[in-house]
Amino acid sequence: LIPIKGTKLHLLLHSPVSILALLPSLQWEEIGEVDEDYAPIHTYQVCRVMEQNQNNWLHTNCILTEGAQRVFIELKFTLRDCNSLPGGVGTCKETFNMYYYETDGDRAMKESRYIKIDTIAADESFTELDLGDRVMKLNTEVRDLGPLTQKGVYLAFQDLGACIALVSVRVFYKRCPFLVKSLAEFPDTIPGSEASQLVEVVGRCVNNSLPLYEPPRMHCSTEGEWLVPIGKCVCQPGFEEINGSCQVCKVGFYRSLLESLAWIKCPPHSLARENGATACSCEEGYYKIDSDPPNMACTRPPSAPRNAISNVNETSVFLEWSVPMETGGRKDVRYNILCRQVSPDGRGLEECGPNVRFLPRRVGLSNTSVMVADLQSHTNYSFLLEAVNGVSELAKDHAKQYVSLNVTTNQAVSVVRKGVTGKSSISLSWAEPDRPNGIILEYEIKYFEKEQDSSYTIIKSKETEMVVDSLKPSSVYIFQVRARTSAGYGAFSRRFEFQTSPYCDERAQASIVAVAITLALVLLAVVAGFLLSGRRCGYSKAKQDPEEEKMHFHNGHIKFPGVRTYIDPLTYEDPNQAVHEFTQEIDVSFISIERIIGAGEFGEVCSGPLRLPGKREMQVAIKTLKVGYTEQQRRDFLWEASIMGQFNHPNIIRLEGVVTKSKPVMIITEYMENGSLDTFLKKNDGQFTVIQLVGMLRGIASGMRYLSDMGYVHRDLAARNILVNSNLVSKVSDFGLSRVLEDDPEAAYTTRGGKIPIRWTAPEAIAYRKFTSASDVWSYGIVMWEVMSYGERPYWEMSNQDVIKAVEESYRLPGPMDCPEALYHLMMDCWQRERSNRPKFDEIVCLLDKLIRNPSSLKKLVNSSHRYEFTNPSQTVGEWLDSIKMGRYTELFMEGGYSSLETVAQMTSE
Repeated sequence: LIPIKGTKLHLLLHSPVSILALLPSLQWEEIGEVDEDYAPIHTYQVCRVMEQNQNNWLHTNCILTEGAQRVFIELKFTLRDCNSLPGGVGTCKETFNMYYYETDGDRAMKESRYIKIDTIAADESFTELDLGDRVMKLNTEVRDLGPLTQKGVYLAFQDLGACIALVSVRVFYKRCPFLVKSLAEFPDTIPGSEASQLVEVVGRCVNNSLPLYEPPRMHCSTEGEWLVPIGKCVCQPGFEEINGSCQVCKVGFYRSLLESLAWIKCPPHSLARENGATACSCEEGYYKIDSDPPNMACTRPPSAPRNAISNVNETSVFLEWSVPMETGGRKDVRYNILCRQVSPDGRGLEECGPNVRFLPRRVGLSNTSVMVADLQSHTNYSFLLEAVNGVSELAKDHAKQYVSLNVTTNQAVSVVRKGVTGKSSISLSWAEPDRPNGIILEYEIKYFEKEQDSSYTIIKSKETEMVVDSLKPSSVYIFQVRARTSAGYGAFSRRFEFQTSPYCDERAQASIVAVAITLALVLLAVVAGFLLSGRRCGYSKAKQDPEEEKMHFHNGHIKFPGVRTYIDPLTYEDPNQAVHEFTQEIDVSFISIERIIGAGEFGEVCSGPLRLPGKREMQVAIKTLKVGYTEQQRRDFLWEASIMGQFNHPNIIRLEGVVTKSKPVMIITEYMENGSLDTFLKKNDGQFTVIQLVGMLRGIASGMRYLSDMGYVHRDLAARNILVNSNLVSKVSDFGLSRVLEDDPEAAYTTRGGKIPIRWTAPEAIAYRKFTSASDVWSYGIVMWEVMSYGERPYWEMSNQDVIKAVEESYRLPGPMDCPEALYHLMMDCWQRERSNRPKFDEIVCLLDKLIRNPSSLKKLVNSSHRYEFTNPSQTVGEWLDSIKMGRYTELFMEGGYSSLETVAQMTSE
């Protein structure tokens, strides 16, 4: 046995035949020769071609397989051409047979026990002429043998009448040699028995290294090659890979994570005092919190706020200050307010009472200002402003630094009294302030429903009493009153709670009959007006209602009565405050990303399950913010979440929450299985009933009615921005791109700068950038056309400039194929040039509800006279076709007999 180390071959038998342990029969002869270099060559030969019925055998000793399951046999031999032999030979062959016998130790001498491997033939045979020239035509044949299951194997060679010389027998198996790769050792490995089999081998991490994610593995092929590496080892924390080995980190350097490859120098204000550090400790007076990344510098608490000023408005104080001179090296600086007032005996200060309100809050302020309200009039107050950051709690020995402000409040109304109460009204009265700063000009009454102080109403009165109406029955309201003099407004009084009467109030019962009669008369008048006007479902083309005299507010923003109001996150000085106020932070451990379903403006859009504690698992869509984002990109990304978080409606895409405290930053929304409406309709062209399509349109209109009532203008309402779930419920989405459409392929530059989607946008919004709910109604009409045409592109292949020109010339899209006439009339109403003549969304919902309840009204389809709107009846057919970019069909129209616009108007779908 001659094993040769350092190669992938392990030789079991390799030598000229004479030194093999071959057991010849009487018919094979051992011959010794020399080659051209006079090196000895030993062969076994047989050439008994002159005799009949030859059966000559040559056997080897037992060859141990050393555990190999597949071995290879290489034969080198010469063979004489039978045609070159003299005549009269008995039986001449040009082949011989090779056999094997597996054994665990017994000898196999009987040929009947051998198994045939193959019949061996020569590629090159020699002749008598070759013998004269001493030309040796050597043949090489290789055969593999397996699977082998026992310790050893015998080989045997059978000659049936050939003239052959066996020069060399080489028996070997292949192996995958010892290997060190990626800090992992892989041992000598014997391949499997099958030709295509890969043997998986788990490597062993060496030299202070650990597996990264999973143990390293490689696969040994039958050719003795290492293939398909999986996983790897990396140096354990405190070590770095250098020249294939893990070296310990030096003093002043550290390595904390398996993912990082190299040592890192300790960040500022920290140090590593020993070799092999996995983290750096902070210098005295500097700190870190657990959420700080290892490469972040150690920080310290901030200094006191600077330049604090106050502005007293009666019993309210507005405090403002500048950021500290020293922030401690952190960006998470927040501010706390400590309020104290002079005690009644005037001998000291005491904490402000619980009735004092801080807007937006007293502690954890991110802005450098705060409004303090509901203070006592003519009272001295002291305010201490403190700046804190993430490590302030760790700095126990750090002396807190404050800036102090002393103020004195002015007049305020003290007591508000309730008079007569009805089911929708409350009578109020109050006394003048004790010491007004001048003549009182008027009073402001602020009220809101209890627990809903973010939305309130303000009305004015010159008297010290008034009746507040339009309230909800059986509801508790909060009232506050303040006075205005020439010096300005005083502070609001403290809060007073009053409740309206229930529906069945005894005092109201007496008027029920009168009210019923009045309502009947009003209803009769409305019905008569409806019949005379000819308008559907009560919507009118008259001008919009004048503004209400009452002012309604939500978080400081004016709103319409009785409706929750949308607040633009851009009005916040710190956009992060809007995210915190309107969205819910979700721990990233509750989310699993399973697959990528698309790409957005800021990164990939994925889907996966959301598992919130105590709630049922649900499938969600996950928008991610790509790596390497700027702070502005992060704000723009979360801007959409700040909008969505304010909406709660079954036809508005629902925001589940955001992930901002880890990377990647994510926006989590409900998952809509059928994707965007335009793509969904194209995939299912003609597959839905008219009622199903109207149901989708009704859902979109309902969502837009909700947005309109909140004072939100979408600006980019289109079928591509409507999502559809598995129940065919349509939901309005894409609020982030409705403000700027830089990457929208449907957008085009206007003369006023900025991009807008021309095909979906009302004329006044294109020309003057006048975006209102009425311009959203125009866009809704285009969405209706998209739905009824199953996702066809509005205005087809017309350019954006041609669309603008055509719309200005009163061209409107024709009714889609098989579109009900009632729906096309609604589309045309949405496309009225005067925005005041367009229906409102609540009127659209009302009409669609009526159509759904009365399906027979949808049977009449757009007739031919309404399918085309001709702006110039004197046009020729060719001119008209040119105007809608269909001039190439002029000849076909003429050949079909459509030579005038009158005949074209009679054209049917057939």
